[in-house]
Amino acid sequence: MTDLLPEGSGLAGAIAQARSAGRGTLSTSLMDLAARSDRSITIDWATNTWTDATGDHALVAPISAPEVWAAGVTYKTSREARLEETNQKASFYADVYDADRPELFLKDNAERRTVGPGAPIGIRGDSHLTVPEPEFALVLDRDANIVGITLGNDVTARDIEAANPLYLPQAKIFSSSCALGPAVTIFDEAVAVTDHFDITLTITRGGAEVFAGETNTGQLNRRFSDLARHVSRYNVLADGTVLLTGTGVIPPLDFALRAGDVVQIASAQLGVLENPVKMIDEYPSAAPAPLAGQGVDA
Repeated sequence: MTDLLPEGSGLAGAIAQARSAGRGTLSTSLMDLAARSDRSITIDWATNTWTDATGDHALVAPISAPEVWAAGVTYKTSREARLEETNQKASFYADVYDADRPELFLKDNAERRTVGPGAPIGIRGDSHLTVPEPEFALVLDRDANIVGITLGNDVTARDIEAANPLYLPQAKIFSSSCALGPAVTIFDEAVAVTDHFDITLTITRGGAEVFAGETNTGQLNRRFSDLARHVSRYNVLADGTVLLTGTGVIPPLDFALRAGDVVQIASAQLGVLENPVKMIDEYPSAAPAPLAGQGVDA
């Protein structure tokens, strides 16, 4: 799959521009990026494919992220859900929502646990309450400039996290527990990073909808730039690092993903990220297949 973007306007160019200018703005949408390309394309979200004059091509994760970091408890709904999970006993969830320092953790390294559009996300066999977490995913350069944005899924074993806060890594970091896509919308002179973005989550089972919810950046308790600043403090980032910004759409406490479910995360500005759900092996033999290198802007 070839770049949808003209030469020099991809992530490498955006990173170079951000490094020289120190800031950037966002393009309006994936369709806007496609419209600026030197050829005509169509995108079929239902089949995770795009088509140009050369034929049909699969959508894959749009970036090979050297690391994926994630923020937690950045929406009021997340704060309330965490308290509900722990029967109001874990006041630190309320504290971190209001604190200057956000919750941050490393979700993945070297693409070992991340998949792209259409690839299965995983359920641990020792979890009975695994849920998707739809999030905006920021693409950072090594200086923590935000050079692009896409959609992400921070799949979480909710019951493991609730059992003990020290189990957070096991609840968050496992095979196929992260999905990114469908495309990186890069910064240009069209729309400011503070502009409004919406995000929806739809889960279907046997073709029937079993959960749907939505939120937007107006409900986010922290600025994107604040989260990027914190993840870079006393830390070393590489170009293309991804930062998930927390979820504001949370299924009911008794809801759990099942193998065969289909999770769709969508944004009018950023496109659609859809993944089926599978049970993962207790001792996986290999990481997911390589993600990028054929993506929208690898």
